[in-house]
Amino acid sequence: MKKYIVIALFFVPLFAAAQQPLTIQQCVDTALANNRNVKQQALTKQTKAIAYEQARQNLLPNLNASANQNWNFGRSLGVNNVYQSTNSAQTTFGISSSLTLFDGLKMKYNIDARKADMYASDADLEKIKKDITLNVSSVFLQILLNKELLQIANEQLGLTKTKIEQRKSLVESGKMAEGEMYELVAQQSKEELTRTQAENTLKLSLLDLAQILELDHFENLDIVIPDNLLESELQLLSAESVYESALIHRPEIKGAEYRLKSSQSNVLVSKAEYYPFLSLGAQMGTGYYNLSNVTNNTFGKQLSDNMSNTIGLSLQIPIFNKFAVRNNVRTAQIGVESNKLNIDNAKLELKKTVQQAYYNALAAKSRWDAAQKSEIASREAFRFANQKFEAGKANSYELYQAKNNLTQVLSEQAQSKYEYVFRLKLLELMK
Repeated sequence: MKKYIVIALFFVPLFAAAQQPLTIQQCVDTALANNRNVKQQALTKQTKAIAYEQARQNLLPNLNASANQNWNFGRSLGVNNVYQSTNSAQTTFGISSSLTLFDGLKMKYNIDARKADMYASDADLEKIKKDITLNVSSVFLQILLNKELLQIANEQLGLTKTKIEQRKSLVESGKMAEGEMYELVAQQSKEELTRTQAENTLKLSLLDLAQILELDHFENLDIVIPDNLLESELQLLSAESVYESALIHRPEIKGAEYRLKSSQSNVLVSKAEYYPFLSLGAQMGTGYYNLSNVTNNTFGKQLSDNMSNTIGLSLQIPIFNKFAVRNNVRTAQIGVESNKLNIDNAKLELKKTVQQAYYNALAAKSRWDAAQKSEIASREAFRFANQKFEAGKANSYELYQAKNNLTQVLSEQAQSKYEYVFRLKLLELMK
């Protein structure tokens, strides 16, 4: 599975037992095991493999046995080789075999075509698995982000509750007006709403993961929070290096190239119809003949006496086939040109995707750097506002304005962090 979960290598599995939170690798494995598109493509791959195997086995000679029983009423061929008015019965047995000696290499080219089809189907299966891995990883990171946003909401709500408890004692002692508590309570209600929204967003993202995994029971679904998300070395790969590697390893490129090889072999299969067809045949047969009103030899003696063996060559030379071969060749050649265009389109789309992913990664990195700087400044601004508030030099509005700014910056910093990690791993997966 390592081939299909490059994006998951930076996670450390913590739990594996049932009913435990799932790691990224467990999520990917589950999705690949349950996904119906994977199962359907696996069946298609098996069909292509059978077609390839049959193309190879067509090189073998065939072998057929036959048995016939006929009754003739009225006139039959007599022992003197003259027809007479009498009934007769005839039993024949035979066994025959034929081997193709030359067919213009049609079977050989057909083997090449079916082999390419099989490899193309394998590349399609790999492409589906990579797409599923990417989808699972994207949702997994979104859940991690939503968990962090929920944690931020809980921390900010906790700070507000602490402030309220501190101010209650001041109100009770008459050192602070009760009216000033209203702003704190309003701030608490606002932050409780933010926490509720964060909880709902997290539940929806877990539902998205459950649907991708196609789980029947997912009420208690949860994931492992990795402790090394940013500890592993993160490297921004250049678009050129990713694209050059992708041209060699990406399954959609491989699939398009294999389909081109298949179409080229199909052209040769069609052209083989221009050549003569030579086959070697062998046959062995015997029979029993029973004529009414005549003394006939026994069944066993006739089978022995009537035994015949035949061996021969058969040559078929095409002369005129209503231009069917020519049109089949022309159609196959069109298929070659179409597949060449498909390869060009696949490479162009891949280049666009890589370049877009690269510049998205650059933008995410810039956004994360800015968010980290903004976090430092916002924390300092909140610390300063809190000191002024405690000293009675600032009101609660100024304090919670700074607090809300810090909360927003923390959310943006978390979003930019996970987006940057995802963009980097997306580039790795494209290689």
